Amino acid sequence: MRHVISKLSSALIAALIGAVITASGAHAQAAKGASGLPLPRFVSLKAKSVNLRIGPSVDYAVAFRYLRPGVPVEIIQEYDNWRRIRDADGTEGWVNQALLSGDRTAVTAPWMRGKGEGVFVNLRREPQSTAAIVARMEPGVVIHVGECNGDWCHIETQGVEGWIVQSEIWGAYPGEAFK
Repeated sequence: MRHVISKLSSALIAALIGAVITASGAHAQAAKGASGLPLPRFVSLKAKSVNLRIGPSVDYAVAFRYLRPGVPVEIIQEYDNWRRIRDADGTEGWVNQALLSGDRTAVTAPWMRGKGEGVFVNLRREPQSTAAIVARMEPGVVIHVGECNGDWCHIETQGVEGWIVQSEIWGAYPGEAFK
């Protein structure tokens, strides 16, 4: 009897571990879009002027116009050569894929904008909370992301580089690692 319970306990523990691994790696098992690339995924705007349309065609009205290249966006749907995107503010719409780049950028803590004076995101020399602070950035700064290890991201902005806590940016999924 004890052997049966032990086998059941082992099976239950293995199943629970598998469920935790699956849940924590949910992004790694993302759905694939028509392009064969994962959905959702982060990219950035390539052009200086990008029309965000209400539908996937130039026949649809322009809802918004981005006027800055490098802005991070999340592709959430694909249709032909069109990508439905979402920005850090939650605005959604359709953009032609030719206006997007695979370069990874992010925004520092956009959810902290307008929280008052003295709210900053620290950029550190090393990926450790005790490392020296290289710069302090206001929420909403667009940064270039070189790599993330699941907890920290190595970034560059305006000639300054260092490490930022991954949970303090919009442009990388929780636990996502890439180089």
